[in-house]
Amino acid sequence: MIKKIYFACSIRGGRDDADLYAELVLHIKTRATVLTEIFADGALTAMGMPGKSKDIYNNDIAWIKQADAIIAEVTSPSLGVGYEIAKAEEWGKPVLALFRDTGDRKLSAMIDGSPFTQVAPYSDIEEAVLAIDNFLQVLTAK
Repeated sequence: MIKKIYFACSIRGGRDDADLYAELVLHIKTRATVLTEIFADGALTAMGMPGKSKDIYNNDIAWIKQADAIIAEVTSPSLGVGYEIAKAEEWGKPVLALFRDTGDRKLSAMIDGSPFTQVAPYSDIEEAVLAIDNFLQVLTAK
């Protein structure tokens, strides 16, 4: 059964990792449906999604409800991503948080310490892809 994945990443908090997000989404798409592929679009700027904040909120919440699981790239801090992870946890959805451990940043203790979020530190794209594959394999087995 193909799973629906909500991919979360920093948007207004910075788009420095947009190319990485695109690579991650391309990989996830080989194994599942990505509801939020737009978040990895290189054309999206730090100004965020076009439209009213209320509409963006409603769309994102609908996608989270529709998703079977959340995969979040959490290296760049984002209030929105933290909120999305909290909603997913509240609704019992599995969460994978990918954190690129370069030594110059620390992951939020609220994400790192959550018993409901699987945290996967990685140093390169291959490690992130392996974490995604392992996470999706467990989901598919359920």
